[in-house]
Amino acid sequence: MKLLIATDISASSHWVIDAIKARPWPAETEACVLHVVDLTPFPLGAELMETARKGAESAVKSVGADLAQSGLKTHTEVFLGAPRSAVPEYAKNWGADFVIVGSHGGTGLARFLLGSVAQAVVRNAPCSVEIVRHSAGRKPGPAGEYRVLLATDGSECSAAAVRSVARRPWPPKTAIRVISAVAPFIPIADVTSAYFYAGQSVLAAQAVEEAGRSRATEAIARAGGIFREAGVAGVETGEPILGDPRAVILDEAKQWSADMIVVGSHGWHGLDRLMMGSVSESVAMHAHCSIEVIR
Repeated sequence: MKLLIATDISASSHWVIDAIKARPWPAETEACVLHVVDLTPFPLGAELMETARKGAESAVKSVGADLAQSGLKTHTEVFLGAPRSAVPEYAKNWGADFVIVGSHGGTGLARFLLGSVAQAVVRNAPCSVEIVRHSAGRKPGPAGEYRVLLATDGSECSAAAVRSVARRPWPPKTAIRVISAVAPFIPIADVTSAYFYAGQSVLAAQAVEEAGRSRATEAIARAGGIFREAGVAGVETGEPILGDPRAVILDEAKQWSADMIVVGSHGWHGLDRLMMGSVSESVAMHAHCSIEVIR
């Protein structure tokens, strides 16, 4: 497995490395710690650019040395450019399996810039993406559990997310919970037809929601089957949850004190891709904990 860790080498970036070091990874995993010296806010002269590059190289090498202590084969890279485009491009050229970025939840301009980079990576990376968040305020799970909430809609991308979780090693006492949301159907009718077709609209809404519930039930069962085939025991599954998928995933993660959310990128075409992609992107930007978007 190839991990591309995009770092801003800020004072808070150390806990991203700590989070990576704390988790087991497949054998032969290698990591690249990448920093892109952002030239977009302010143009720099050649001398200042070289100074910025050398300073970044020194800082990134220190971060890489820290990560290498975990046993991961590690190298570092520094580029000058725009992080939002340079990180996905490097991931493509290097053949990364995961891009890992941090989100320190700052304020003002720093939060805006970091958020825009993370959003661009989630949207444009050719591989899976993990956003690591510092969940200092979360309540720990029972007996120190590491908690992974996996949301599935039954699509092939969701199945890929399940397989990705099932085949990787996780920290001891990891608890995995599988959920699926059923979006409520709200019929749209003009005033003149509403009275005459109210009954039919209710029946249509019930039929659509029932079909959605059936698909969600099948999605949960399919995920459970993949985990069983992989020999992963103790996976929690339940009934589908009625509600907007974005709100359901975020609420369940917070109430369950999840350490990580895992969703599929939903790489479909046309309207389906637009609608489902907005779910993964919205959850990635607003989750209280770390999140993986699997391609």
